[in-house]
Amino acid sequence: MTPTITAFARSPDRGRGLGRDMRVRWALEEVGQPYNVRLLSFSEMKEPPHLALHPFGQIPTYEEGGLALFESGAIVLHLAERHPGLLLPVDANARARAITWMFSAVNTVEPPIFERSLFTILERDKPWYQERLPALDEGVRNRLRQLSTYLGDREWLDGQFSAGDLMMVSVLLRAKQSPLLDEFPNLAAYLSRGEARPAYQRAFAAQLAVFTASTAS
Repeated sequence: MTPTITAFARSPDRGRGLGRDMRVRWALEEVGQPYNVRLLSFSEMKEPPHLALHPFGQIPTYEEGGLALFESGAIVLHLAERHPGLLLPVDANARARAITWMFSAVNTVEPPIFERSLFTILERDKPWYQERLPALDEGVRNRLRQLSTYLGDREWLDGQFSAGDLMMVSVLLRAKQSPLLDEFPNLAAYLSRGEARPAYQRAFAAQLAVFTASTAS
């Protein structure tokens, strides 16, 4: 059965690939799984039919037969487990490490990046903006420094490309919107390698097409 995911009908990121449905699209492309997309407006995301799938009224969701999932990391993990060897290594220890990196991406690296991004959007005109921004910058810089030190000159986080890299690259995409990522050339190169993957390019083109169509209508 072809799964269906949900995505923004009019993405607030203006087609830059930052919507969390991008992670799921990318994973689906990596494993070669066809999928359908149901586009939602912001108001539709808060209505009972969608809340029955995602109790917090966000995207993405994933439906396949009688299975309904929410949270991008959980969906990517489900897809990785359904297609052994493509996004999760077959070796049990390597698989466990890849899953660790998935959790690290969303629980450790993403929060300061997302907080800074939201702050620069919502509070740029506030009188405390310039005073608080350096502390937020340092929080992001600290996490990037730690990740950069670990990555070193590795191509991927732990041997072959995995769901851990998919999630980490997706998180770093938001850091790309600030000058902070440029301070760590190995992370910038790591991000570029992720973006260069054909599956990523297909997923990005699909998400961008939605935004392009929404602005043309």
